[in-house]
Amino acid sequence: MTTSASHLDTASSSLLAPFDLTARQLETVFGDLYRHRLDYADLYFQYSRSEGWSLEEGIVKSGSFNIESGVGVRAISGEKTAFAYSDEISLPALKSAARATRAIAAQGTKKGQVPLLSGKTVPALYGAADPLASLPDTEKVKLLERLEGFARAEDTRVVEVMAHIAGVYEVVLIARSDGHLAADVRPLVRVSVTVIMQASGRREQGSSGGGGRFDYAYFTDAVLRDYAKQAVHQASVNLSARPAPAGEMTVVLGNGWPGILLHEAIGHGLEGDFNRKGSSAFAGRIGERVAARGVTVFDDGTIPGRRGSLTVDDEGTPTERTILIEDGILVGYMHDRMSARLMGLTPTGNARRESYAHMPMPRMTNTGMLGGSDTQAEMIASTKRGIFCAHLGGGQVDITNGKFVFQCTEAWMIENGKLTHPVKGASLIGDGPSALTRITMIGDDFAMDPGIGVCGKGGQGVPVGVAQPSLKVTGLTVGGTAV
Repeated sequence: MTTSASHLDTASSSLLAPFDLTARQLETVFGDLYRHRLDYADLYFQYSRSEGWSLEEGIVKSGSFNIESGVGVRAISGEKTAFAYSDEISLPALKSAARATRAIAAQGTKKGQVPLLSGKTVPALYGAADPLASLPDTEKVKLLERLEGFARAEDTRVVEVMAHIAGVYEVVLIARSDGHLAADVRPLVRVSVTVIMQASGRREQGSSGGGGRFDYAYFTDAVLRDYAKQAVHQASVNLSARPAPAGEMTVVLGNGWPGILLHEAIGHGLEGDFNRKGSSAFAGRIGERVAARGVTVFDDGTIPGRRGSLTVDDEGTPTERTILIEDGILVGYMHDRMSARLMGLTPTGNARRESYAHMPMPRMTNTGMLGGSDTQAEMIASTKRGIFCAHLGGGQVDITNGKFVFQCTEAWMIENGKLTHPVKGASLIGDGPSALTRITMIGDDFAMDPGIGVCGKGGQGVPVGVAQPSLKVTGLTVGGTAV
C-alpha cells in the first residue's frame, strides 16, 4: 500500500514507524534543505532483507543472507543535482546529508517548512508478505533438490545441474518536498536452473527459470518441472546443432523472453533523460513514424505480481501504462520527475534506483510490444531462408544509436518455409530503430517473459519484465560460423 499523510494523521505514523521517524522530523529536514533555493528535494528510505541459495552436484554449495537499510537525500536546483546517502537512519544523519546536498543552490529561503499532506491510497499490485519467511530453510533446500531431480529425470544425458533460489523483502518510504509521502512493501523471488548435457563427447547447456513479486509458494512441483523441462530441451537442441550461417537474412523471433532485444535496443532510447539530452536516436521525433505499421510498444508498471511492476516508483509516483509507439508512430517517452519537469511533461512513474545509495533515473518497468494477427507457423512458412530464434541470451547495445549484438541460445535454420535443423553460435546484429521498420509480421501469441530480467543502466541494476509476440524481421545481419 502507498499513501500520503500529515503529521497529525495516523496513516503517516504507520508509514514512518518501520524507520523510527516522525513526520515532524522529516518536515524539519526539508526546512533545513530549503534554507537554500531548491526546485525539488526528496528523501528515500529503504530497508531490505535478501537471501540466495545455490545447489551444485547435489549439495547446497552456497547460501547468503543480507540486511540493508539507509536513506538517500537528493536536492535539485535547475539541472543540477546533489545527492548524499547514509546507512544510518536517524535525525542527525538526515540533517548532515541535507547540509551536504543543499550546497548546489544559492542561499536564501524559497519557502518555509514542508508539511506532509494527506492523500489517496494507491492499491497495491502485490502482497506484502515476506518471501523469506514463507518457507523454512530446510524446505528451500528441498525445493532445490526437487528441481535437480526433475531435471535429471528428463534426460539421462544430463550430467550436471545447477539450481538457485533467491528472495527479497523490501520496504521503501519516499518523502518529497511537495508534501507527498509514499511507502511500498516489495517482495521479489526467483528460481533458476541450468543443466549441462553430454553426448558423443559433446557438452551443451540450457537454462530456465522464473519469478515475480510473490513468495515461494508460487514454485509448485508443476512449475519446477516446467523449468527443468525447458532447460533440458534447450540443452538437447544444442547438442544436435550445426554451425550457424552468417549474412543478412530474415529472422523469426519467438514470443516472451526474446522481447529482451526490444527492451535493450529500443526501450532505453525511449527513456526521458536520453531524449532530453538529445543523445537518443528517438530524440525530437514525437509524432514521426519510427516503426512499421502495427507496431505498438508500451511500458507498464501496473501488471499485478510481475517482476518489473511497482505500486509506486522510487519517487513515490504511481506507475502507469505508457504507450511509447502506437501503430508505428512515436507518441511518448518514459519519465521520472526531473526529466518530465525539464521537458514540460508529466512523470510516467518510471523513476527507479537500485538502492538508497543510488540516484533515481528514468528506467523501464515491464516493456513490450502488443500482438498482431499472424501465427508463428505462417511466419516460418513464408520464409525461404532464415533463422528462427526461439530464445535469446546476453547481448550488447549502444543506447545512443540502438546498435545491438545478441546471442541466440536456441535457434533453428529455416529453409523453404520449414525448420530443418538447430544451429549454434548464431548472433543477431543490427540497430533498434532500423529493426523496427523491418518488422513484416506480428504474431497473435503475445506473452510475458517468465520473470528473470535484470536491467543495467548507469551502473545500477533493477528487476524488469519484457514481453512480445513472435515477430518476423527482414534484413537482419546474422553472425555465425558458416557462410
